[in-house]
Amino acid sequence: MNSKEMELNKVEVWDGNTCNAQAFRQVAVDVLAAYPITPSTNTVETYASFHANGYVDGEIIMVESEHAAMSGCVGAGAAGGRVATATSSQGCALMVEVLYQCSGMRIPVVLCLVNRALAAPLNVNGDHSDMYLTRDSGWIQLDSFNAQEAYDLTLCSFRIGEHKDVRLPVISNQDGFLTSHTAQTVRPLSDKVAYDFVGDYLQVNAMLDFTNPVTHGVQTEHDWHFEHKAKQHAALMGSLTVVEKVFEEFEKISGRKYNLVESYKVEDADVVIVCLGTTYETAMIAVDAIREESGIKAGVLAPRLFRPFPLTQLAEKLQNVKAIACMDRSAPGGTVGTLYNEVAGALFNTQARPVLKNLVYGLGGRDIIVNELKEIFVSLNEEAKNGKLNGKIQTLHGVRGPELSFYEH
Repeated sequence: MNSKEMELNKVEVWDGNTCNAQAFRQVAVDVLAAYPITPSTNTVETYASFHANGYVDGEIIMVESEHAAMSGCVGAGAAGGRVATATSSQGCALMVEVLYQCSGMRIPVVLCLVNRALAAPLNVNGDHSDMYLTRDSGWIQLDSFNAQEAYDLTLCSFRIGEHKDVRLPVISNQDGFLTSHTAQTVRPLSDKVAYDFVGDYLQVNAMLDFTNPVTHGVQTEHDWHFEHKAKQHAALMGSLTVVEKVFEEFEKISGRKYNLVESYKVEDADVVIVCLGTTYETAMIAVDAIREESGIKAGVLAPRLFRPFPLTQLAEKLQNVKAIACMDRSAPGGTVGTLYNEVAGALFNTQARPVLKNLVYGLGGRDIIVNELKEIFVSLNEEAKNGKLNGKIQTLHGVRGPELSFYEH
């Protein structure tokens, strides 16, 4: 643990960046290598203030780019340390090469990814472009909907990634500005309880363990590359069980319950919105309102675990739903959105055959409000009654100008 303990109140007022930094402090990160970028800057800045004031014993490495930041994390992790960093948007894009290196080397770095739009055009506000960019990089990915969850899931990220049966890096996602810069009440664990939950760092194949020499990132070509990637994928898929166990253990010490798939009033719902991030909580309000006002049986669902994707668990929750709007907060780039593809794939080999549409929304931080979500539920309800879409499969919801819809159903 760190040598100097910070006095915390039972209830603090923190934004999402502060939650990240406090989690880093409590687990006694050995090395943080970073090149700050909006809106994740305050994660690193706050952690650096802890370091300057003696609350952190680890090292902070300020580098010349985000590529170098993740390279520093990989080097420190390969050497045998507990390592973390934070980034967003263009910084994440510059890191991508090294993200693949990190997961391929099975180094359990924790990356707090504060979700922000990707340029061009340049935009500092939140959407899920960077989350989607990293989806195939071999990292476990968790998604928080508010500041409390950002704190909790960042703590869980260390426990999950460092587990002896996993040994993979983990991304803890949160929405830029809507979570990262919004101060909310947070109930932190004490330093001791938080550290004991994560535990001492277990070194595996550390390069500075000279009695057991190893190499990392070697060249394999066609003779062994497939087998290495297969083993990596098997560990990633197997982490589902570990994530569930870690969530169960976290509930015991915090009273806060997390699931692989979060849902609200889906059990009896005819129409459901599937989304990520802060939209989930906004949709919960819309669900209650539309049920009271119109009697529409609405619900909302969000994958808590973005990778590995909880395909089976999601499909089970949606078996009796008649119409679904999959809401993607990222420019789809010439196809339907990722959530649409994931949900369609999850349901394809089941008995469920709901009406399924893709709404691209909120790009560059554009708001999605309760009344808009209520209108989506009303439209979904009509489609559920008719057994078909009232338009094309994909619509860019909320864009100015003529309606933009694509793909005939």
